[in-house]
Amino acid sequence: MNRGGANPARRAWGPTATAIVTLILATIWLYRDTALGLVTLWGQSETFAHGYIVPFITLWLLWRQRATLVALAPTFRPAPSALIAMAAVAAIWLVGDVAEVNPLRQFAFVAFIALSVPALAGWPAARVLLFPLCFLFFAVPFGEFLLPWLMERTADFTVFALRLSGIPVYRDGLQFVIPSGTWSVVEACSGVRYLIASLMVGALYAYLNYRSTRRRMLFMLVALVVPIVANWLRAYMIVMIGHLSNNKLAVGVDHLIYGWLFFGVVVGLMFLIGARWSEAPVDAVPVVPAQDHPIRPGGGRGLWAMSAAVLALLVLPGLVLQALDTGKDHGTPQLAAPAIAGDGVVGDGVLPAWTPAFANPSATVERRYRLRGQPVGFFIGYYRGQDPERKLVSSNNALVRAGDPFWVVADSGSRSVDMGKHDLVVGTARLRRPLSSSDTTTLAVRQIYWVNGRFEASDVRAKAWGAWYRLLGRGDDAAVVIVYATEQRPGDADARLDAILREHLAAIDLQLRQARDGD
Repeated sequence: MNRGGANPARRAWGPTATAIVTLILATIWLYRDTALGLVTLWGQSETFAHGYIVPFITLWLLWRQRATLVALAPTFRPAPSALIAMAAVAAIWLVGDVAEVNPLRQFAFVAFIALSVPALAGWPAARVLLFPLCFLFFAVPFGEFLLPWLMERTADFTVFALRLSGIPVYRDGLQFVIPSGTWSVVEACSGVRYLIASLMVGALYAYLNYRSTRRRMLFMLVALVVPIVANWLRAYMIVMIGHLSNNKLAVGVDHLIYGWLFFGVVVGLMFLIGARWSEAPVDAVPVVPAQDHPIRPGGGRGLWAMSAAVLALLVLPGLVLQALDTGKDHGTPQLAAPAIAGDGVVGDGVLPAWTPAFANPSATVERRYRLRGQPVGFFIGYYRGQDPERKLVSSNNALVRAGDPFWVVADSGSRSVDMGKHDLVVGTARLRRPLSSSDTTTLAVRQIYWVNGRFEASDVRAKAWGAWYRLLGRGDDAAVVIVYATEQRPGDADARLDAILREHLAAIDLQLRQARDGD
């Protein structure tokens, strides 16, 4: 008959738990497009397939705290200060949506769910559940921006280790040749999968096995460094296995299998070593309700008033978006070729066949002209009504896609072009044929974004200006402008391309403005 002690606390906990679950379900419904995009990325990319298990691990971590939560239930009080945090998250989601930045939208979506706990149960309850709520952020597909850096470092180490082993190496970008064959560092070799998996599992391991913040941080540092170094060793070992076996081993699917086996062994050793410093769990200290917080069987008006306030905040970004998009023309823009004076349009065979890999533009123009006595190619990709499937700045848009059999990016960067009255920063790149090809053609490329009348070379700045113009109600029209020419000798096309931009970028800007304005 021991019902008098436990049930009042459970009855005090019940209304708050019901309100939190209801609010989370409302969040998922209101932001269903963001949630669906999250799940879709889990299924499309092996790098983020771990996202499927994150919600279940989070639920298990929450279940482990059930006794503490029941004991803490009499102190549950809505925290109005959480509305400030939720308003900031709503603004972040709105910026992410108008700028078409998926991680911002998805982090904000998860933050809405996490903040529902302090909003309705108070900050003491949120402190108890801090790690489970933070762990939920591992569900967000994030980290692909590290791919270029990780691939470069993997190639650096592999080439260094091969030369240290006495094997001659010729390197060109992410490709290198050794006496037994040609190798290339591709996205699967970057180690980003190992890194993300290690950080997630390492965070869970540190939380469950350590109590001091110092030990947890040290183990997380190890979980960050070990997969990067392990991937470097893995890449070197695979090349060595292929070299020593005369390319009979580690050159196909088995090289990925070797990689995961090696990574599994390394992570297992990391956990075994970490177990030596594990700390015994601290016995839970019962929470005694304060005298000024009597146990109440219901949620009270404050709980439901707070729920309504949070729900209003969740609805607000969608209403703002509807207001911004009202009356906007999302039809196909009429994009004409820029009126460029020169020696005329030339045929396709004059320049090597190449088209930038920009996905789903609303309109495109490709022209090849003879300017300054040499053939020059122009590509313009125009974007309007941008969404997750059609946007100017995206990881899916590139000069050359990963794994392209005909072209590789030998180097990339930026340079300042003197436009007369001002300097203009443009993106630069050199494209070459793969090392396995006998073709030595090199293309020098210039790239710049046009965002509603403004030129920008930076992806981040282009995104920011696009979001700003859309928030001002000026639409999201934007374009990428690419100019390229064949490079006969290293650097001989640079001055020519700079001069062409200086002479003809104004004409291109005019055509883009006319497409935007419907002239």
